[in-house]
Amino acid sequence: MTASENQGFNTRAVHAGQAFEPRTGAVVPPLHFSSTFAQDGIGGLRSGYEYGRGGNPTRDSLQEQLAALELGTHAYSFSSGLAAEDALIRALTRPGDHIVLGNDAYGGTYRLISRVLGEWGIGNTPVDMANLDTVRQSVTANKTRFVWVETPSNPLMKITDIAALAGIAHDAGALLVVDNTFASPYLQNPLALGADVVVHSTTKYIGGHSDVVGGAVVVKDAELAEKIGFVQFAVGAVSGPMDAFLTTRGLKTLGVRMDRHSENGQAVAEWLLERPEVEAVLYPGLPSHPGHELAKSQMRKFGGMVSVQFKGGEAAARKVAESTSVFTLAESLGGIESLMNYPSEMTHASVKGTELAVPVNLLRLSCGIEDVEDLIADLDQAFTSIP
Repeated sequence: MTASENQGFNTRAVHAGQAFEPRTGAVVPPLHFSSTFAQDGIGGLRSGYEYGRGGNPTRDSLQEQLAALELGTHAYSFSSGLAAEDALIRALTRPGDHIVLGNDAYGGTYRLISRVLGEWGIGNTPVDMANLDTVRQSVTANKTRFVWVETPSNPLMKITDIAALAGIAHDAGALLVVDNTFASPYLQNPLALGADVVVHSTTKYIGGHSDVVGGAVVVKDAELAEKIGFVQFAVGAVSGPMDAFLTTRGLKTLGVRMDRHSENGQAVAEWLLERPEVEAVLYPGLPSHPGHELAKSQMRKFGGMVSVQFKGGEAAARKVAESTSVFTLAESLGGIESLMNYPSEMTHASVKGTELAVPVNLLRLSCGIEDVEDLIADLDQAFTSIP
């Protein structure tokens, strides 16, 4: 069976790029480790395969799967999320160009744009993406190449109007790039809302099992695709066959996992909201969240990411982070196991002292697929450690 764009998400997740192997009928396509491919005479390539950097059947299967789920036409799989972002920026920008990005962007993205590509002559302006007037004022016609947004954002869980941002970007001749890592293609499809490019750390929800690192870029414009594909081939930060295989396997169950992540995230957020130790709960599924109605309009559900701020400040946040047993203190997110992160010193340490700095009283929770009663009990006992 092959997947059709008219089929449901879970059907496409299972079948896109996953046709059975014709010689034996193996339902799971074989994993191709080969670094090179035999030619039928000079230049006589079998199905276009020549060398592993340029193409690999296992990676191609994953790329077809990613494109089908993000409603794009072309997808490119990389060795990490930052490798994917780097390839995208180098493919479509030149020295002197400018990027407008969210002022609470992932620290690694900001570090790449400001400290690595900034040395190459790429300028940037961090802004509050929820303030459309500020975004509009920050975009410079014929200079701004990308408007770059995360929604929900990491870790402040801000929600941004993708369709409105697309209009602002396009009016200035820029492209809208949406980092869809937190939502995943199951909960949100930015390309259908007007975005030009979607990027992912596939390490997170797409892989889903905390056992593979990867990234992806998805587009629906052939000209953009050609330029990104050239950089993928020429620079070579591709995902290896085993990484591609593990990512494909995780992607097949994304829908059912995201349903559970979202249920657990909602329950944990509602529990936190009632705790006297808590200053604020940042979760778009709460009616009190300023982006709740917008999130309802562009997301299917609200996901498993919850951020919480403590009245007791940094000391309280640190104490809770170091007192859980079901939640594991670790970087990353989106795995089946629940993780807890102190962004100020962990994932966002690279932006300390800048306008992108994360509040020191904030913890970011990645709610896994465990029984939610156990997650809440773990948090409950950890809260007793607060001085």
